[in-house]
Amino acid sequence: MVKTLEAVELVARIKDLLWEKKAEKVVALDLRAVSESLDYFVLASATSTPHLQALERHVQEKLEEEGLRPRPTEGQSPRWVVLDYGEVVVHLMTPEAREYYDLEGFWADAERI
Repeated sequence: MVKTLEAVELVARIKDLLWEKKAEKVVALDLRAVSESLDYFVLASATSTPHLQALERHVQEKLEEEGLRPRPTEGQSPRWVVLDYGEVVVHLMTPEAREYYDLEGFWADAERI
């Protein structure tokens, strides 16, 4: 299966932006082989709610400078933020939310990239 080059580059860019702000446990999943409707997830943990907000702000601001804006999402919480960039969906979570929702476990068959 051929990866969409632009999406793979966006995944790498988002991972770099998250590392710049000290995100923890940054993981990217290629979901195309295990889902009919999802392409890529980038998951990262924040150490606190302010850190979560800083990660969200940093990714949004830097990608907006490059002409990319996330799609509107509903139901944001102080424990879990979703940024939807189409083929790439970013999940920023507190460690407790990440453990509870266990997206990596749910998508265990997805390739890590």
